[in-house]
Amino acid sequence: MLLGALPHPILVIADDNRIVYGNAASEAFLSTSATMMTRLRLDDVVAFGCPLLALVDQVRDTGSTLNEYGVEMASPKFTTPKLVDVYAGPMNDSVQLIVIMLQQRTMAQMIERQLTHRAAARSVSGMAAVLAHEIKNPLSGIKGAAQLLEQNLSDEDRALSQLICSETERIRNLVNRMEVFGDERPLSKEPVNIHDVLNHVRRLAETGFARNVRIVEDYDPSLPPVPGNRDKLVQAFLNLIKNAAEAIGENTDGQGRIVMQTSFRPGVRLSVPGAEARITLPLMIQIEDNGPGVPDHLKPHLFDPFVTTKHNGTGLGLALVAKIIGDHGGIIECDSEANRTVFRVLLPMQDRSPKIEPFRRQIPANDRSK
Repeated sequence: MLLGALPHPILVIADDNRIVYGNAASEAFLSTSATMMTRLRLDDVVAFGCPLLALVDQVRDTGSTLNEYGVEMASPKFTTPKLVDVYAGPMNDSVQLIVIMLQQRTMAQMIERQLTHRAAARSVSGMAAVLAHEIKNPLSGIKGAAQLLEQNLSDEDRALSQLICSETERIRNLVNRMEVFGDERPLSKEPVNIHDVLNHVRRLAETGFARNVRIVEDYDPSLPPVPGNRDKLVQAFLNLIKNAAEAIGENTDGQGRIVMQTSFRPGVRLSVPGAEARITLPLMIQIEDNGPGVPDHLKPHLFDPFVTTKHNGTGLGLALVAKIIGDHGGIIECDSEANRTVFRVLLPMQDRSPKIEPFRRQIPANDRSK
């Protein structure tokens, strides 16, 4: 049956709201077998008063197809309600059977947010190229002139010339960091054991910035190699761990915790603009911390450059992580609430998918920042 091949949960409902069909995606969505579903009514699957029930009744009354976006769907099958887009309509020009398709909103937003992250990283790329040419060269002249003047200055004035030198060096270091975004060369990839990468990152963290934080590993040992650049992946995950450790802070009385988790999710397949084929991203790596979370006003701008809550931060770390993960054909997401922040990276198992280009239009941001 054609409905069985669709990647989204599909339910076919009879007159009495009895479920007569559910595809494989609906089995996973509702954690119920198709055979068991046919013994249930829609009222048994969703909570009392769920807008989905009213939408089905409306389709019966009008005989037309209806869409509803951002429906909060509560169910005894879920631990927490899920936000879904609902498409419902009569089957075969008859209201005796109604077809319902559910698209979990988080997946749709994941695609949109990721395109926004990459567009932000690309805007930094163009800026970096200009800065490297127009700023670094004059900075060298300014620093050289200050060093020459310093030789004939009094002690009081020498402090000012040293200030000029230190500030020009600070600006040069910032420009050097931004130059990374302008590197559009294809990555040199090879099969990488992601657990070797994470173990290396953990050792670096435990001997440095995460000495006072407990790091927990929860790995799936069956995970296949990742097609990627080991050094770049180390850089990305080291940034994420450092971000988590700094969010936790030092005054945690030994309760600070970072969880590094990997798992295989074969059902994660995305179809996005700019890609000729569906993108399969089954390899999931999560970095979770029990820090205070991200302020609400920063959540929409998490991966934007120069956005940070750190007193001495540049706001380039997460933008760089988004670029590295995007260069590997993957996506990065973040969920944050009080005492729980999760960075979720999804990567391909095989390097067959073309690189996804962002839309050439403004897309509303839907994410968050540290």
